Amino acid sequence: MHKYIFGSHHDLVSPDGYITQLSDISGNERTAKVEITGINPNFIGFEIDPHLVTFNFKSTLAQLGMNAICDHIELKERLGSATVNLKLIGLDPLSQKLLALLQPGALVGKLFAADDRRRVKNPDYLSRMFGRSDRYGHPLLAFGNGNLNLEQIDGRLVAFLHLFSGKYTYDPDIEGFLPTLAKALSDPNFYMREILKIHQIWEKDAPRTVEDNQVLLVRTAPLHIRTCFGKVVDSLLPHGYNHTSASVLQPDTFASGDVYELYGNSDTTICDIPLEFYTLEPYREHVSFADRDQLLSCLDNQETIFKAFESATAPPNHKASVFVVKGTQFQNLKADDWIYQDTHKAELPGIFHSVRQAELVEDYIHQQPSYPFLKAIEDGHITSQGILLNRYFPSPLNKRMLLSEQVQRNLKGIYFHTPSQDGGEYFSHEDRALLFDLAKFGIPTFWADPRTKRLLQYVPKTEKDSGMFVPLDLIDDFMRATFIGIYGSNLIEGNFSGELKNLLEGLLALRPKANHPLLSPDKPLAMVTGGGPGAMSVGNRVAKELGILSCANIIDFTSQGGAVVNEQEQNPYVDIKMTYRLDKLVERQAEFYLDLPIFLEGGMGTDFEYTLEEVRRKTGVCPPTPVLLFGTPDYWKNKVTSRFQQNLDMGTIKGSEWVSNCFFCIQNAHQALAIYKDYFSGKLRIGKEGPISQHGFIICNSN
Repeated sequence: MHKYIFGSHHDLVSPDGYITQLSDISGNERTAKVEITGINPNFIGFEIDPHLVTFNFKSTLAQLGMNAICDHIELKERLGSATVNLKLIGLDPLSQKLLALLQPGALVGKLFAADDRRRVKNPDYLSRMFGRSDRYGHPLLAFGNGNLNLEQIDGRLVAFLHLFSGKYTYDPDIEGFLPTLAKALSDPNFYMREILKIHQIWEKDAPRTVEDNQVLLVRTAPLHIRTCFGKVVDSLLPHGYNHTSASVLQPDTFASGDVYELYGNSDTTICDIPLEFYTLEPYREHVSFADRDQLLSCLDNQETIFKAFESATAPPNHKASVFVVKGTQFQNLKADDWIYQDTHKAELPGIFHSVRQAELVEDYIHQQPSYPFLKAIEDGHITSQGILLNRYFPSPLNKRMLLSEQVQRNLKGIYFHTPSQDGGEYFSHEDRALLFDLAKFGIPTFWADPRTKRLLQYVPKTEKDSGMFVPLDLIDDFMRATFIGIYGSNLIEGNFSGELKNLLEGLLALRPKANHPLLSPDKPLAMVTGGGPGAMSVGNRVAKELGILSCANIIDFTSQGGAVVNEQEQNPYVDIKMTYRLDKLVERQAEFYLDLPIFLEGGMGTDFEYTLEEVRRKTGVCPPTPVLLFGTPDYWKNKVTSRFQQNLDMGTIKGSEWVSNCFFCIQNAHQALAIYKDYFSGKLRIGKEGPISQHGFIICNSN
């Protein structure tokens, strides 16, 4: 499939062919052999019924009264070429003079594949293009200052272009122009049709009828067409009228339809030109993502997304990418639709070797399988909006391209199966920065997570510079949630499960009557843990049981390199998550952003987390919310009090002693709920105006 993005021509047409042999039949007819080379492998004519492949004559020659009748087309797919036998006919005296001047080497037309699968049948396909523009501001579809008259006839969509009164004739100087034109036909860089207009005279009141030995040149309003090919429907012309074989309007010209060449014999006045339409390659249709109903429907089906990734069959050590713009393309992905690369990142020499550094980075970017697609978008070869499927999350070194103006406009989603080729399901710091930037630029990112068998979308936390991967049906709740957190040991669960459940049930019961920024009837609750076993597993399990969002910031403790870190398997109760590598342990802790932390018994990690919550309140990073310490006063005194009193005695926490009134030692849910009730009602003395506890925390004595 990716061969389309490299084609220099649309897949329904070939390059122009040139005359290799000419012979005379009579004064107004010559036979010509035409050779066409450099046909791209994507040319549809190679795969459809050969009878549907026609020769489209050069419009400049047709406007001068010449026509071409195709006798035979020999397609040579392996060579990327074709041989065409033509009969060239001079329909009037002017064209007969030009016919005599033609020489081998003249470019006279190209092949067109009238593939019925690509014939436009639905009026909406064209109608929705009105008023839209391409990347340069050119209209995708415009017909003068009005709309097209569209009808469905014989299973196809036909537009009837209204003709202006009158016809074109030529001034007497046109004959002196013919030798120059004949020579220019051998050079593809000369665009002679525009020069031809200099010699054309518009006769406003001339009749629009045809007679023998004459060509009728009629005119419509300019048809700007960027999204498909147009083709004159001869069978719908009035009886006695024929159009020349220059009957195809291409999408790469800005006024591709205004002059039409007719011949025959009829005294009936012709009023309009009937056109049918053929779609471009899906990549080049300029179609908006919102208009791809079938693709959008596919993306609503998670099983379909996981199945799409199964079509990438290269070994796991290969990166793989494919850009998808259409539902049928998505549903029928094959192994060879993907681009595969076995990338190798060289060791970068550092900023003091800037030239070499830049070269190696650029080389690595070019190795990425997504690069050809992104480059094609930047260069304008891909014009339709779509999604990028990546086996692995894109390299952060691709950020420049991913966030470029054109890619950002066309890329409507990134879907990946595994976060990292090297780090498995754990994101690097640079990955998370790219995720956040993609979200800011309006490019949604989705993880087809094999662990949970669910599709997760990266969602930044409200007013925070981090985010998490969230199941699609939970995004709205996640964005509005109050975050409760559990800190504690990964080794022991303790006996807190029942009390924690009672506490959370009590909070849910308080919610309908509360009117606080952190607790109100429309405020969901979310539980955040480290995602591992022990106390973390308790928190996530209880949250799942109560219908509270179950979240985790999960870190990779499997790559500690010999350090004494207990192996931590992820617990099975996590729905929403972000993953981290071990070298970013501190950043991971900082991104918990808890509104209501709860501490259970824990070790060094818990001590660090406790200190972090103190500092967050001292510095104003978060407001002074209550922090619950589950356990006996003696346990927490042994952990906290000596340190707090030492700092107090030394004066090193002067002005911040009040932080002690944010921490509450409790033994049961009843005590915890009493604290929360006072806090949410505004009765709790907490913050700078509150008391200072000599223990470093407040001991709750009520039952």
